[in-house]
This record gives sequence, C-alpha cells and structure tokens, in this order.
Amino acid sequence: MKKRTLAGLLTMAMAAALMTGCGSSAGGEGGGNGEEAYTIGISQFAEHGSLDNCREGFLLGLEEEGIVEGENLTVEYKNAAADMGTTGQISNSFVSDKVDMICAVATPAAQSAYNAAMDKGIPVIYTAVTDPVQAELAGEDGTPVGEITGTSDKLPVEAQLEMIRAILPEAKKIGIMYTTSEANSISAIEEYKGLVGKYGFELVEKGISTTADVPLAADSLLGEADCITNITDNTVVASLPTIIEKAGEKGIPVFGSEVEQVRNGCLAAEGLDYIALGKQTGKMAAQVLKGEKKASEISYEIITEPGFYVNNKVAADLGIEVPEDLLESAVEQFDE
Repeated sequence: MKKRTLAGLLTMAMAAALMTGCGSSAGGEGGGNGEEAYTIGISQFAEHGSLDNCREGFLLGLEEEGIVEGENLTVEYKNAAADMGTTGQISNSFVSDKVDMICAVATPAAQSAYNAAMDKGIPVIYTAVTDPVQAELAGEDGTPVGEITGTSDKLPVEAQLEMIRAILPEAKKIGIMYTTSEANSISAIEEYKGLVGKYGFELVEKGISTTADVPLAADSLLGEADCITNITDNTVVASLPTIIEKAGEKGIPVFGSEVEQVRNGCLAAEGLDYIALGKQTGKMAAQVLKGEKKASEISYEIITEPGFYVNNKVAADLGIEVPEDLLESAVEQFDE
C-alpha cells in the first residue's frame, strides 16, 4: 500500500503540497500525523439502485473498519454506463493512477479490472458478481485466481420460485429477460432452467444485447408469460422501469431480485440487501488495505439468507392477494 507520512521536520508548505498530491475527484485527503492513507478506484459498470447501494455499502464497511473517505481515504469513482469499452478505459486509468486498490461493482467491471491490474500489483475487490467461478475470477473451491476477491450476489432462485408459486398458484409460465453476453446472467438462467419444473412452471426466456433491445423483448415476453421474474442483469435492471410500465399495462406482475426493485415497482422478491452486501465487501477490502491478508488469501463470500420484500400498492393495483404468512415474514413492505 502507498504510505503518506508527514514527518515532524517537514514545513507546513511541504505538508500541504503532499496532501494536495493525495487529493481525488471525490475531494478526499489522506495522511497526516503519521497515519496511513489509501486511494481506491471504484469502477461501477452501470448506474442503478442495486449497484449504487453496493457502492454506498462498500464505503460504509470501510468506515466501520476505520478507513474513512475524506480522512484517510481518497476515492476515485467512475461509472461505465453499461459500456464495455468505457469499462476497459476506467480499469486502465486506475492502473495508470497507481491506486492502492480497485473496487469493481458488477461482473463486467470485475473482469476488466482484474485483466488490467493482475500484473501490476494492484488488488481488486469486487461486489455484485453473481457467479465468480463462471466469470473466471475464482476456482471451483471458491479460492481466488489471483489478487482478487469479493462478494457474490447469487440469487436465491429456489426461494424466489417458491414465493412466486405461493402468490400466483395458477401461473404456468415465468418470463426472464437477460443479456446474452453477461456471464452472471447465463449462470442464473441455467439455475432457473433446472428448478422451474419442480414448482410447476415453464421458463420463457428472451435474450438481449443492449438496452435498445428491451422494449421489443419485453413486448414479446409479456405476450407469452404469466409473470416476469428479474435477475441481477445490469442491462435489464437499468431498463426495469420500461418493463414494469409495459407489464402494468397488461396486468402482469414483475418480481424483483432485491429490495430496491420492489421499492420501485416490482411486486415482491426473495432478494438481497445490496447495502449489506457492499458492507461485507468493504470489510474484506479493509483487511487487504491494512495488510492483514492478501486478496488471494480470501475466498469470495455470499449473503446466505435472503429477505422477503413486498410492494402492497402494486399488489392492490394488480388485484393480487399476498398470503398472510408471507406478509408476516417480510423484512420490509412498501405501500406507495
């Protein structure tokens, strides 16, 4: 890690110059009084609630470990707006800046960051990577492929299917839209294929390449499915308002994969709390920054217990009655 120390013999002008050199686009200043300070580059693949919450939680996790933005942490944050070319540029810029660590939010950002940093001595900590093994960031036993580790937002697929069946006892076909180039999405689709039959469903899937494909794919999907369930596909999540609007016009429920999606119009989810996931990632990052462990010594982690979230207004608008036992188990309910 880079160490910024201000020895007692330095003049105030020299100290100020040194601290200015540690500044970032986020306005942080590090060092002072012999304290070690760090610079982290955060590469976020797309801008939507789930990934934003991961980033927020990541910084909270670091803060709980004594690494605080504006005190001993400088943050360089860049968003790729779901563009792979931009993702690569961001990774290369962080390597050029010689940051102490790259935090990569979502699978494409993690893959890009590791490819750029793997031979440069810069550790990568990722979050919101559904299947690190499929993404070739970890081995089958969960151990890292190099100086890279983090947290997985693997979906509780079986719990989701059980919940959908309880709410929609007559439904036959579940629709899923996914990006064909996202490794995490392919992994989720395969898991759904293996489990839908157990709950008496058929799977209808529609692959897309870009956000421009979403409206047409949504129309096609809504013409075949009794409901839609969303996975943690970044391109799809970024376009979720369009899908929810189209589904609402047809009276078809959309199930989410985490709390923000339910807050914003999905009917319900057996999903994740992405702020909690980010916090977990931040604590892992703190271990690496402090030199307690190398990233290569920490297997990736997951949140093992999903929570049930429900939007009562959406249920009322669709004329759907959510079973009382599910309501009683809800971590959070939304009425607006």
